[in-house]
Amino acid sequence: MKYTNSLEGITEEMLQGFFVDWPNPPSPKIHLSLLEKSSHVVIAIDEEQNQVVGFITAISDGVLSAYIPLLEVLPAYKAKGIGTKLVEHMLRDLNHLYMIDLACDDDLVPYYERFGMQKSTAMMLRNYDRQSGS
Repeated sequence: MKYTNSLEGITEEMLQGFFVDWPNPPSPKIHLSLLEKSSHVVIAIDEEQNQVVGFITAISDGVLSAYIPLLEVLPAYKAKGIGTKLVEHMLRDLNHLYMIDLACDDDLVPYYERFGMQKSTAMMLRNYDRQSGS
């Protein structure tokens, strides 16, 4: 497995199968665009299959704060430590910042606590009709 911050050579075809169970998922084209426009990205690539199998993104002001909106691993690659490595790489990349935030469901709190993160209260607004990015 290769982990990289570079999107060089990444194509829409390499981004198939993500956003499982999303009612209105982004297309691979929109997925590539969101990776390109994120402040920070780490991707996991199965080089034998030439397939992106996981990714994590962050949006940052580059001074004090960053927000991690997405962490995804393809279903066939889950429970292999890929998500953990993606989070570790991202937290190292963002370590110079004062605050690194993310929002998650309650069942994922123990997962993120393993990285030293603390449970907090968050507010959110979701426009599910725009979930595909279109």
